[in-house]
Amino acid sequence: MIFSDLSTVNAVLNAASAILLIFGYINIRKGKAATHKKFMLSALTTSALFLISYLVYHFKVGSVPYPYHACTRTAYFAILIPHVILAAVMVPFIIVAVRYALKGRYDRHRKLVRWVWPVWMFVSISGVAVYLMLYVL
Repeated sequence: MIFSDLSTVNAVLNAASAILLIFGYINIRKGKAATHKKFMLSALTTSALFLISYLVYHFKVGSVPYPYHACTRTAYFAILIPHVILAAVMVPFIIVAVRYALKGRYDRHRKLVRWVWPVWMFVSISGVAVYLMLYVL
């Protein structure tokens, strides 16, 4: 595999994280806590693999500028800027939320994930959108 292929791997991992987050949400709403836990730990794993792959990719390839100067450039940055900021900010919150859940502190876990889950979803989906805008469109 060449390092440029990692951008596609990153998009797949982001999409997988989003799907796993949705299934985790559905299962906790159905009261299936054990299944919810499996999906959420899988989402955490795919997100961690994404982060590793992302760092390796950008270490080897560097920054990839947006290639177009049309009105899509504004849309691209409108997606990219909050994506990057929220991706950086959410990592410690995800770690704390997972720790609360694993320690059985579900009241604190629920309060935190009310905010963390939608941000995590946004970051996963917007990551796929950024990939599509850079490499597919």
